[in-house]
Amino acid sequence: MESNQAFGQALVKSLIGERGHIPISRALSDITSELAGKRMEEAPYTIYQLLKHMSYWQNFLLTYIEGGKPQLPSSVAESWPNESVPESETEWDKVVKQFLEGIDKAVGYATNEQLDEALEHFPTETKAGILRNIASHNSYHLGEIVLLRRMFGAWPPPGGGYPA
Repeated sequence: MESNQAFGQALVKSLIGERGHIPISRALSDITSELAGKRMEEAPYTIYQLLKHMSYWQNFLLTYIEGGKPQLPSSVAESWPNESVPESETEWDKVVKQFLEGIDKAVGYATNEQLDEALEHFPTETKAGILRNIASHNSYHLGEIVLLRRMFGAWPPPGGGYPA
C-alpha cells in the first residue's frame, strides 16, 4: 500500500502541475474570454478550443475510473469544438471551473484508489495508467496554452510564471 500512496502522490503532482511546470490553475486563472478566443493565424486552435479538448479527454478517461464505458468518438476531430471563442465570460468561467473540477476528481482518485486495479471496461489499463494519461495529455496542451499566452503578450499570470 505504501508504494500505491507514493505513486499516487507523484500522480497528484503531475495532475496539478508541480515542479515540471506552472500549476494548471495558475496558468488559467487570469485568462479572459477575449484572450481565450483570440486567434493567431499560425496556430490551429485558440486557448478556448485547447481547454475544451483537454476537458473532453479528461472527462472521457475519468469515466473509465468511475466504472463507465465512454463512447469512443468516430474521429479525434470530434474532441475539438467547432467554435473558437466562448459565447461569454460566464461560459468561459464555466469551462475553466469544470476542467479544474475534473482535475480535483482525478486527484481524489490518485489519493484514495488502489491504483494498480484493472478497469472493468478497459481491462488492459489500470487506474494509475488512466491518471498518468490525463496528466500527460493536460501537460502537453498546457504548454501550448502558455506558448499562445506568450505570443499574445499575456504571460506571466499574476504571481509570476515558471519557467520564465
